[in-house]
Amino acid sequence: MTPSSQCEQPRSETAWGRARRLAPRLLPMLSWLPLVNRRSLKSDLWAGITGAVIVLPQGVAFAAIAGLPPEYGLYAAMAPVVVAALFGSSHHLVSGPTTTVSLLLFATLANFAAPYSPEYIRLSLTLALLAGCIKFGLGMLRFGAVVNFVSYSVLTGYMAGAAVLIITSQLGAFFGLHLTHGAVFLDTWSELLRALPQAHPHTLATALVTMLFAIAVKRFWPKAPSQLIAMVAGGLFCLAIGGQARGVAMVGALPAALPPLSLPSFSLEDIRRLFPGAVAVAMLGLAEAVSIARAVAVRSQQLIDNSQEFVGQGLSNILGSFFSAYPTSGSFTRTGLNYESGAKTPLAAVSSAVALAVIVLLVAPLSAYLPVAAMAGVILIVAANLVDVRGIAGVIRTDRNEAGILLATFLATLFLQMEFAIFSGVILSLLAYLRRTSHPRFQVLAPDPDNLRRPLVNLRRKSLPECPQLKILRLDGSIFFGAVTHISEDLHRIMDVSPEQCHLLIVGGGINFVDASGCHMLASEAQNLKLSGRDLCLCALKTEVREVLERGMCLHRLGVEHIFESESQAIARMVPRLDPERCACCHTRVFRECERMPGGEHYAGNPQV
Repeated sequence: MTPSSQCEQPRSETAWGRARRLAPRLLPMLSWLPLVNRRSLKSDLWAGITGAVIVLPQGVAFAAIAGLPPEYGLYAAMAPVVVAALFGSSHHLVSGPTTTVSLLLFATLANFAAPYSPEYIRLSLTLALLAGCIKFGLGMLRFGAVVNFVSYSVLTGYMAGAAVLIITSQLGAFFGLHLTHGAVFLDTWSELLRALPQAHPHTLATALVTMLFAIAVKRFWPKAPSQLIAMVAGGLFCLAIGGQARGVAMVGALPAALPPLSLPSFSLEDIRRLFPGAVAVAMLGLAEAVSIARAVAVRSQQLIDNSQEFVGQGLSNILGSFFSAYPTSGSFTRTGLNYESGAKTPLAAVSSAVALAVIVLLVAPLSAYLPVAAMAGVILIVAANLVDVRGIAGVIRTDRNEAGILLATFLATLFLQMEFAIFSGVILSLLAYLRRTSHPRFQVLAPDPDNLRRPLVNLRRKSLPECPQLKILRLDGSIFFGAVTHISEDLHRIMDVSPEQCHLLIVGGGINFVDASGCHMLASEAQNLKLSGRDLCLCALKTEVREVLERGMCLHRLGVEHIFESESQAIARMVPRLDPERCACCHTRVFRECERMPGGEHYAGNPQV
């Protein structure tokens, strides 16, 4: 082996190791492909077929909301779904056309072109390309950590609110009523209650039969595709009662065509006009997709890589724009259905896109015999399963603040736009976090005489005597600009209650970080205590905290004789500094060092002192 080859070998090994480490990011399907087997393929196939049937009428409806021809809603449920599934991290997230993105698309493009026109279609594809580039760029920059601020309480409340909205959107189809499309949540329910006496009996019967079949199959045959079986049963029931002739609405025949190749506009003028809207579409799509992926991951016990989801969503929109797909995101309904149908891997989403293409090509005319009410019945079951009752109960039992955040997010989802519901929940979570971190607590400590080592214990847990001259406090929380006022006020309150305790020891093991404001506050408080005849010492500081205090000259102003490595060292050094006259007549004697103080020989060997 030549010297040059010896030098090159470690370099090639390093490159190979780097390639192995980056492979899951570039090809995330490598992480779940080992999970694929005959059993999972069967589950994924049934889940995909069920999802493909569900997306047929949904795609048409979403395209109408977006101001596009109906076939474009189906195109958006094909190529983008495959790309998002293969390059995302979630095993259950199903992308495609959604209500919120469709509404935002219409609001953005209606000012530039007439809906359904060729120019409008071209701009929708350009918007998809721009939004995809923004999502992909954020993912590659690893900005997915921003979504970590969406807490479990926010996700649970968002899911519950979205489930109620999905149920509300299906009420008209369930009862056979023509309710105002896109009405406010409360207006829809008010309109339903007024129109309920005019409910179409055959439509309602079809929906109920479908729901009962879905529940029964899930109960007695849990591994079967209950939603698909229920829809078939609903269709057969409708056919048996002559539902179509009696006014039961049908999905209708769909065009039999695959998505044609398309070319978005690369005009700088179009990019300039659409870029603000593309940012809004990208932000909404990412918040929606990642929130859905994380919410389902809570139930499936899967870890989600937010940045990888950004990449998957970005690539799906970029590639989709060349296959006649307008902007897409994660779908609550189809993701919930995918999970409830027993999907095991992202191949379920891929099979749903493939199944949709086959259905569109071969059996699209048969969709004319599928009752809309049967679709509504299945969607209601899926939406109800999205409500995590146990999770909600757990949050309520655990923390009132988190329960309030959950409720606020739930109500915001119902009464505000869904993207604002997530943002409001995040803001409330951050405010609650800032409130907790800006109010660190002092815990009063004292040695435990029942333990031979005499560890310092919290007096809230065990009532113990304190040294009349030395106050020992533990600070649980960080010392930063938002907390310094509270810490200073709390410290003055504690010392005012015990004016005879002239020496103060703060145990800093619970201090995670200190900023410049914290350094200034500690130095000022030490100086104020010194002027009043008192002494402030610190002990058990973390390395990072001590380094910041050194750089901020706080340790220099306190003096090295006031800084100790541990509690035991601090007590051993501070007890000799106490007033010997007061120690001579003291009957508390809480420290071992008290035995060496004047009068301590009377207490030596007494385990209670």
